[in-house]
Amino acid sequence: MIISKTPLRASFFGGGTDFSTYYENSKLGYGTVVSTALDMYVYIIANRKFDDNIRIVYSGNELVSRVDEVKHNIIREALKIVGIEKGIEIIYMADIPLSQVGIGLASSSALAVGVLNALHAFNGEFVPQGVLAREACEIEINRLGQRIGIQDQFAVAHGGFNQYKFFNDGSVSISPVVCKKEIIGKLKNNLMLFYTGTTRDSRKILNEQSDTILDKTAMLDDLVNTADRAVQALYDDNLDFWGTELDRTWEIKKKFANGVTNPLIDSMYAKAKKAGALGGKILGAGGGGFMMLYVPPQRQNLVREALSEFTYIPFDYSHEG
Repeated sequence: MIISKTPLRASFFGGGTDFSTYYENSKLGYGTVVSTALDMYVYIIANRKFDDNIRIVYSGNELVSRVDEVKHNIIREALKIVGIEKGIEIIYMADIPLSQVGIGLASSSALAVGVLNALHAFNGEFVPQGVLAREACEIEINRLGQRIGIQDQFAVAHGGFNQYKFFNDGSVSISPVVCKKEIIGKLKNNLMLFYTGTTRDSRKILNEQSDTILDKTAMLDDLVNTADRAVQALYDDNLDFWGTELDRTWEIKKKFANGVTNPLIDSMYAKAKKAGALGGKILGAGGGGFMMLYVPPQRQNLVREALSEFTYIPFDYSHEG
């Protein structure tokens, strides 16, 4: 039996610059994001089945005789990439409800990376994190045609608190944010995570964003520069920069596509800022899911009171992919 555990992630700065349409054409030479893996996980169990059938268990339950009959698209394509055609059981579970999609924590990419990791191990193969990320991109973008960036696959495969750079030639660099441990800890203590209570199908938002990326080059260049400055701010112990820049870049993100925000999200964010949050954002494509806020500790009780109708989610960083 093989058990694979893959973290979810929170992306702070640079979202959108990880789309190939941007970074392959950027005059800056790269796109970049700053993100951290979270201590919330996707789990994959792979076990040899006593017969030649394939059994897949998630919020649904499939029992089929051929790979092509598997309905779960990510698991089906992972089986094809690894070359497993029969005689396996795969169980998928997570620290988030499987029935809810579009939450902004990269759960689809964590599933892709996790199931690839488990299936390679099932075959007796060790595959490096970078290869798992590339294979997950192959599944999600090339095979399933999802119009998304590539930050999530690398973030969940590598884990940790990192800056990722996506270069014109398609190469990717992963740079751990190395600063004083107490600064990273203080940043976490200034961050609050809330569940909006709503999910969304992010495909419409991401499709519109993808269609208009070249029209938003100046804004995306700004996000690249902000991500670079955010890392420097950690080295300089200038944490409030994160709060004010989260606020400023959230205003930019709302211009990327219709549906990034809505009246519920706008009201929630306004309440948080009035109670003392310096800034924040909806994680992922927008439209629902989770809201990350930067709140000085002395104001956090007020923010929790202001957002009492929403679920507060304690979290920590995850250092492993």
